[in-house]
Amino acid sequence: MSDIETISVEVAYALADKQKIVSLLVEPGTTALQAVKKSGISEIFPEIDPDSAKMGIFGQSLGTKGLLKAHEHQLKEGDRVEIYRPLIADPKEVRRRRAAKAAE
Repeated sequence: MSDIETISVEVAYALADKQKIVSLLVEPGTTALQAVKKSGISEIFPEIDPDSAKMGIFGQSLGTKGLLKAHEHQLKEGDRVEIYRPLIADPKEVRRRRAAKAAE
């Protein structure tokens, strides 16, 4: 048994037809970015660039609403780091087009 304390966390990524949740043990003080890199999830999904991907913890985007950025946010026991896909279309533009079409 190891003398190093660890915590259990998860790293998650999902596409429309495929998802993966990687469970791993990390040392306290590990950041969200470090956990994503350690998880190896970018080997399963090569389109993920951990250094530029947007991430969150249970639906709360890191780097917003008072949360630290992924390279600063230290994980706690049971945290799930979610890696977000880039938006395909700007939601405001989609609504604008839909409203214009409905007005016709």
